[in-house]
Amino acid sequence: MNKLLTLKVSLVAAAMLVLPVAHAAAISKADYKSGKTRISADYKADKAACAALAGNTKDICHQEAKAKEKVARAELEYDYTGKSSDRNKVLVAKAKSAYAVAREKCDDQTGNAKDVCVKEAKAVEVKALADAKLGKKIGEARKEAADDKRDADYKVAAEKCDAMAGDAKASCIADAKANFGKN
Repeated sequence: MNKLLTLKVSLVAAAMLVLPVAHAAAISKADYKSGKTRISADYKADKAACAALAGNTKDICHQEAKAKEKVARAELEYDYTGKSSDRNKVLVAKAKSAYAVAREKCDDQTGNAKDVCVKEAKAVEVKALADAKLGKKIGEARKEAADDKRDADYKVAAEKCDAMAGDAKASCIADAKANFGKN
């Protein structure tokens, strides 16, 4: 039974971590505001649906509603800005939300089975957070590498301009600065 739970938790976490590699801001400010309103309304509706439940089932329902809201807010922010830091926030929100739900589900168990369930849920969260951290570092490294390449290309272009004189040299340097983002 515990292996089945571990598999389910792992699959949920893995499914939640799937995101597009490249993402640009795709929604307007109006869509962003209406998205926030929609997320709040969905959360209230999900929370109201939990009222008919009792015990730990109700607690799980509430935790799932909170998790859905947190992830939706993070995804909305990422859709609005398109920033890699917001993409990382989506990954973190998904990891923490999946853990919170899994942890709540563990309350149905007792003794060692509960302890194992909690440890398994925590392990999945730690792995997902580590993947998010790794993705952030990879993104930073890619940006730094792109900057280094652009700087090297600019230096080559500027060196080629040194062979010129007067207006031709000034024009060449201006073109190189424009091409490589050096103002």
